[in-house]
Amino acid sequence: MLFNSFAFLIFFPTVCALYFALPHRVRWMVLLAASFYFYGSWRWSYLPLLLFTTLLSYSTAIVMDTAPSPAMRRFWLIVSLVGNFSVLFTYKYCNLFSQTGETIAHSLGLAGDWPRLSLVLPIGISFYTFHALSYSIDVYRRTRAAERHLGLYALYVAFFPLLVAGPIERSTTLLPQLRKSFPFEYQRVVSGLQLMAWGFFKKLVIADRISVYVDQVYTDPTAFGGLQLTIATVLFAYQIYCDFSGYSDVAIGAAEVLGYTLLQNFRQPYLADTIQGFWRRWHISLSTWFRDYLYLSLGGNRVATTRWYFNIMAVFLLSGLWHGASWTFVVWGFLHGFYQVFGLATRAARGRLAESIGLARLPRLRHALQVACTFALVDFAWIFFRAGTFDDAFYVATHFYRDWDFHSDVYLVLGAYEFWLAMAAIVVLEIVQTAQRRVRIRWVLADKPVWARWSLYYAAVMTVLLLGKAGGAKFLYFQF
Repeated sequence: MLFNSFAFLIFFPTVCALYFALPHRVRWMVLLAASFYFYGSWRWSYLPLLLFTTLLSYSTAIVMDTAPSPAMRRFWLIVSLVGNFSVLFTYKYCNLFSQTGETIAHSLGLAGDWPRLSLVLPIGISFYTFHALSYSIDVYRRTRAAERHLGLYALYVAFFPLLVAGPIERSTTLLPQLRKSFPFEYQRVVSGLQLMAWGFFKKLVIADRISVYVDQVYTDPTAFGGLQLTIATVLFAYQIYCDFSGYSDVAIGAAEVLGYTLLQNFRQPYLADTIQGFWRRWHISLSTWFRDYLYLSLGGNRVATTRWYFNIMAVFLLSGLWHGASWTFVVWGFLHGFYQVFGLATRAARGRLAESIGLARLPRLRHALQVACTFALVDFAWIFFRAGTFDDAFYVATHFYRDWDFHSDVYLVLGAYEFWLAMAAIVVLEIVQTAQRRVRIRWVLADKPVWARWSLYYAAVMTVLLLGKAGGAKFLYFQF
């Protein structure tokens, strides 16, 4: 069930009505049943995998919690990790490594076809697997006690707003909230609906509109000149941001309507002035997951310099692989790891250069240049994230600055009206986000007269309905 579908328009109000009408002791049952239905509506055959992940992490955590020795706790943690990663590997990566092994074997003159599995990748498997893994590791580290209530734990893993594409919540923050009773509060519900509407604006008005342009160019990049390749690559940066942050806004807003607070997942990432800063603003729940459960476990920055750089590269290579079963994603992760390592290694030299040319005395100009440079590096890496093959990625990367024919049809199938409507929507996005940095817009709206608030709500809803692209396009991160 897509957030941007008529089915969700019926599903969500129905769940909210039941949730607030029934007593607290049965609300978890309503949410759990709704979450299983929400997930099963994609394909009911997905549910056994979700249940396996839930039961495995639930049972091993209880055994870990009562284990008499650290060795036994470590053993049951390994059972949980191996079991969950085995399912993830089988469904997501088995064919990738089989194909890669076959290619290597053929290059060495070894004949034979390697087996492939005819499996459909379950929606959201990477997200709910990471929910379960973080819980298992937290219990092992004694950050939290094992949850004995199977229903509440199952709800933590399957909570429908975040089940398919995050944010990746921690059990230490979400599970305690699931035990609380949240009454119907008008202002909180309105605030959640406002955030959902903003997410739908990002997704339907911006992301789905510019995806038409991006898809046409990246389907066959060799058919286009440098100007179209550049426009498509820059637009993809906005497409993936508006698509994914739009999903997060809808998920966080839906949870807020019910009373739950989820982790903020984006914070204007394209305004970051370093790659490190970008990752403190982009997909925050995933970047902090890798930081807390992998990077710090490897030693973080409390090791020798070369090992520190290795830790950074390892995290980003695995982050790339997490995103998709294709080596283009690994290259994307490699680029971000390389950016960070290179930035750390040259930080002192770049500081001296800024001093020598007088740029250090112009902090605003220096910051603007750093933001522009960071965006350029991020956008270049997006080429490998978006391209379907290495050949396409290398073609775009080596041709986007060539053959800029300003007399060619830069609008493509979008047409001039749709193209400039998309540009105007992006400008609105940036204006609102800039204003949001100075003041909480939803708080400001709460103080306005009723007629002013509802006039704005009506205008916002009509904007999404009239300008949003119809068709219920899937969110990009569903494939991960």
